Amino acid sequence: MKQFFVTIAGVFVGLFLFFVVAFVVLPVVLIGVLSAAQGNVEPPLREEMVLELDLRPGMLDQPAQNPFAFAQAPALLDVVRALEAAERDERVKGVFIRANETGIPAAQAEEIRDALLGLRQAGKFVVAHSQGFDSTSVLPYLAISAADEIWLQQTATFAAAGLSTETTFLGGAIEKYDAQSQILQIAEYKTAANSYNQSGYTEEHRESLTSLLSSVYGEAVREIAADRGLTPEEVEALFETAPYSAEGAARAGLIDRVGHLDEAQESALTRAENADFTPLGEYLHAMDQPWDEGPVIALVQGQGEIVTGESWGEDSLFSGGDIIGSDTLARAFNDAAEDDDVRAILFRIDSPGGSVVASEQIWHAAEMAKAAGKPIVVSMGPLAASGGYYVAAPADAIVAQPGTLTGSIGIYGGKIVLDGTLDLVGLNIEPLSVGGEFSGAYTSQRPFTDSQLAAMQAQLRDGYDTFTGHVAAGRNLTSAQVEQIARGRVWTGAQAVEIGLVDELGGFRTALAAAKREAGIDADENVTLRSYPARPTFFEQVQRLFGNSGEMAETASVLMQIAAMPEVRAMIAARSASGQPASARADIPAVR
Repeated sequence: MKQFFVTIAGVFVGLFLFFVVAFVVLPVVLIGVLSAAQGNVEPPLREEMVLELDLRPGMLDQPAQNPFAFAQAPALLDVVRALEAAERDERVKGVFIRANETGIPAAQAEEIRDALLGLRQAGKFVVAHSQGFDSTSVLPYLAISAADEIWLQQTATFAAAGLSTETTFLGGAIEKYDAQSQILQIAEYKTAANSYNQSGYTEEHRESLTSLLSSVYGEAVREIAADRGLTPEEVEALFETAPYSAEGAARAGLIDRVGHLDEAQESALTRAENADFTPLGEYLHAMDQPWDEGPVIALVQGQGEIVTGESWGEDSLFSGGDIIGSDTLARAFNDAAEDDDVRAILFRIDSPGGSVVASEQIWHAAEMAKAAGKPIVVSMGPLAASGGYYVAAPADAIVAQPGTLTGSIGIYGGKIVLDGTLDLVGLNIEPLSVGGEFSGAYTSQRPFTDSQLAAMQAQLRDGYDTFTGHVAAGRNLTSAQVEQIARGRVWTGAQAVEIGLVDELGGFRTALAAAKREAGIDADENVTLRSYPARPTFFEQVQRLFGNSGEMAETASVLMQIAAMPEVRAMIAARSASGQPASARADIPAVR
């Protein structure tokens, strides 16, 4: 039966690859060859431009690591890079923005706002148009609050009122289906385990989340107030009486104009006189690069969950780069350390954490780079928590946005026992093992024995002690000081500065300035950012794809078999989520 599925999957994969080659690979190759032959890879930019930036699609923190990502929206760092170049580009008169309508991470909104403030300080205008702030979150509004002119379409709603989140608790469902959660946590604020162990918020869980929401909301209110010429108290009072109609938002001073998209676009072009619109993505690929001359600073980037092995963005043709492979990141630090041209390492991290073992490997590589004389500055994106903070701990300086979610210095691990659940459908999986008693510890059919439970707790405690020891050494804190701010608790960047986990508030450009200081480079001197690892070429990605076609068929076979078993999907997902013996992963709330 398995061979049958493999054969069928192989046929589908073969057909899929045929269409990829026929309709994707060959056209792209031909376009590339013809463009190169003509010597005109990118069209020339206009002499006078208004850049168009669409914030409605979600964006990655960092550029995707494969050449097939051309259909994706520019990543946050691409946007920052393009807008910095626009500040000094006399051809760019201003920027027109389509506002996000549903939700955006806090640190991302703050980074975009910082970039808009930089544009305005450089004498460029910013016009933003929204077809409705439909989310109750204030963050989409924060992202564009620094614009000179904010438009809202007629009939649209201004619903921004605050921030909220919600947590799914499986404790009751696990109990109802005769399963048993044995997820252990160190310590009480390591709330990822609560999703399996509890049916509602614990006191610590509720306290931590309320603190996070209050911190992000307070920072947003202060920044919006500064942008709109209001006091924080006035802004807070306006949010408390939301929602508003478009006309009501204008009367309240939350927006400037009510009108349709074409009217806002005409307003922007009128400001620029003879300019035309240029999509930011088009400008990004044709502009003069802002960080490509002068002393070299290595740029190491990682986004997604931390696992052992290679990053998906490096090895998979169609991956968005959502997995940080410890081999890939460790090699990046090693290569940067061995490059005599590199004066410092700038490490951009956007991760909720993951494997303790993988995090330790990256931490060690960063330590070795420091020992080789390369100072390290960490730039935190929207998330750098648990394992994401673990790998940041060796840095000479850590920079985060006020709304960055970080910390979560804690560990959890264990398993979901499904024997009772399977009994409900008459399925029996009977484990058998030889050797020491711990050899059968991770079976989902039996609870931990007393000795297995003690060994598991000891393993987690050892990992926690190692984690906190790294933080103490990296942050120049005592063990007692670290224990007070660890225990699994997630902090915002604004809170983390106050307790010593972060050194400075700001975005990527602030971190780059810090890297210059650490390297002894003058603040006004241009630098070259050299990426580690270097992006694979188009042809390297194609070669990897076809070289792994057999593995793809096997994977497709497994997925087909799982899809045919809907009655066990929920419990398989729960078990998979707790599959790491020791996980340094944060339970990051989706703030809305």
